[in-house]
Amino acid sequence: MDLVSGMTSRLLAEHWNATDVDILASGKDAGGRKLPPNASMALRRLGWAVTAPASVKVNDRIVRMAQEQAGRALRSTKWRVDLTAGVLATWPADPIRRTAQEWDAVREAVPGGHHLPSSVIKSRTRQITAFARKHGRMPTDVFQLEAAPRVARMLLLSACDGQQATIERNETDTGRALLRLQLPTRPDPRSYRDWTWVACPVALPPTIPGRAVLHLPTLSVHQGTVRANLAYTHAVPMPRRTGHMVALGVDWGLNTLLSAGAARLHDDRTITVLGPGGMFRTAGVLAKQHRLRRLSEHLHAKAVHYRRLIGDSTSHPLTARARALTDEIQHVSARRSHLNNALAQAAARWTVDQAIAAGASVIYVEDLRSLEARGMGRTMNTRLSQQVRGQITDWMRHLAAEVGVAVVTVPARNTSRHCPQCLVPLRHRKAPDRPTASGWKWALCPSCGYQGDRDTGAWKRIAARGLTHQAKTVAYRTGGTMAIRSVVDGLEAEAVITPTAGTGRDRSKTGPTRQQTPRPTPRRRRTPSPARPQGPAGKRPEGHAHTDRTRLPRAAHRHQDVTTTSRPTTGHRPRGAALGAGFHLHAHASPPRWEEPPPDMTTGRLAEDRSADQRRLGTTLVGCVNKPKRIPPRPATG
Repeated sequence: MDLVSGMTSRLLAEHWNATDVDILASGKDAGGRKLPPNASMALRRLGWAVTAPASVKVNDRIVRMAQEQAGRALRSTKWRVDLTAGVLATWPADPIRRTAQEWDAVREAVPGGHHLPSSVIKSRTRQITAFARKHGRMPTDVFQLEAAPRVARMLLLSACDGQQATIERNETDTGRALLRLQLPTRPDPRSYRDWTWVACPVALPPTIPGRAVLHLPTLSVHQGTVRANLAYTHAVPMPRRTGHMVALGVDWGLNTLLSAGAARLHDDRTITVLGPGGMFRTAGVLAKQHRLRRLSEHLHAKAVHYRRLIGDSTSHPLTARARALTDEIQHVSARRSHLNNALAQAAARWTVDQAIAAGASVIYVEDLRSLEARGMGRTMNTRLSQQVRGQITDWMRHLAAEVGVAVVTVPARNTSRHCPQCLVPLRHRKAPDRPTASGWKWALCPSCGYQGDRDTGAWKRIAARGLTHQAKTVAYRTGGTMAIRSVVDGLEAEAVITPTAGTGRDRSKTGPTRQQTPRPTPRRRRTPSPARPQGPAGKRPEGHAHTDRTRLPRAAHRHQDVTTTSRPTTGHRPRGAALGAGFHLHAHASPPRWEEPPPDMTTGRLAEDRSADQRRLGTTLVGCVNKPKRIPPRPATG
């Protein structure tokens, strides 16, 4: 790996310029012939050779691995070259805020700029602005903005043939394979006798089918262990761009990472949903992600402070601490990367399983590449910028390709704003079952009466938009990804969900809950009530308890009714449901506090006597605003 990375670094430094990158990206040599698709063969056709260090003997396959790695890096630079050239050619008067005409100009100058997220152009603009602030001039191309990329220590065995490496599956155990390759026996091999064949048994994961064809892997070292990035090929169904009848719509969120559901396109062009859908919530994982982010920010700030104190000194007492802090930063960064990768795989696996269960042939995901985390507060901006939507989409495409399901991105405009049944702008408010939760999760349509979770309405809109616009699906030639680039007004008018009538019986309340008896108990006593007693003794008079209040208590806020469910006020958080106005606003059942174990724990008679006393005195536990007064038990008799 050290030999290959050294040769790759020298080859990149020699051809890190605009002329050589343009020649390689053109796909033709000096004679007009088409270059081979393999990067190593293309570099050999152009005559870009590299040699091993002096007194080191390597075979031609080692040189070919170095050329393949360098050629891939140079080919990927062409896109950044064109992007930087387009931004420099149309440099705006104010780099912080472009006008509409300047946005049109820069998109015309950049290849494929009409469908390029604005965040990519803005990030390149900020990079150029930082260079101009540091050097006092504008750069000429991307090669002044960026140095030659750092070369990873790895072996691209796919660039070799059987004389350097071979791999074959075990005949009896399909879960194991044997990799054989030539390795040097010393860091600086002097002759071919210093190279020998090494057999490396490889344990295959269960995700690799038994009939898959194995290809030569890419070897790398991670924490002292050799890792093999193994590629394999097996037959899968071909995903379609059009002709879909059942689709799965996926909506992104913050607290709820994914919301998904299936919709069906009928022969009469109507669209109905298949069930209520589901949600993928990862509150615990996201909380850990934010904790690691805060820890990483703290460590970075501390490292910057250490560097400021150390300065140019080589024997500063904080040098050892700064080195240990750098190792800790790398460890925390690795933990964040592993957590994000695990979250992306789990979310993608859940989404593909939902599509398989619903029988969907396509997954429509809203395209949020142009989403910028700004203007929504420090906390919200940070949460938006730390999401792993790109990794989830990549894993989703990978897992869906194995079962022949297409993954198509659709524009995200007005997916959460308009009603999925009539396309009228929705009204958002707090959810009725979660009045204390922050945010406006509930959506109501003032036109058709639709109401539901706003994320549920969003995936319905996404699925309906994808089904009606599937004829506009395009497949990119480079990566094979599919996307619907724009929304057509005529097709958007058909992207409505037709409500289906419920099959179950109507359970809405139209009368009394309890059944009527032949002779119901009268609500009022038929005998006249006694006169009001002057002392504390006597029976409670008929009707409401006597209070000095002449009107009902008002609600907690002016916009609430007596029966309105409200949020708990500051300083008091009642247990259970917080009911609306008057007495029920702050009242909740208080548990009795026993001074000593009551004698009725063993006998049931005293409990019945005490319940009779409570009914006689007209006191109930729920009706007590303050702590309920304990009624002492009567002494036991008999």
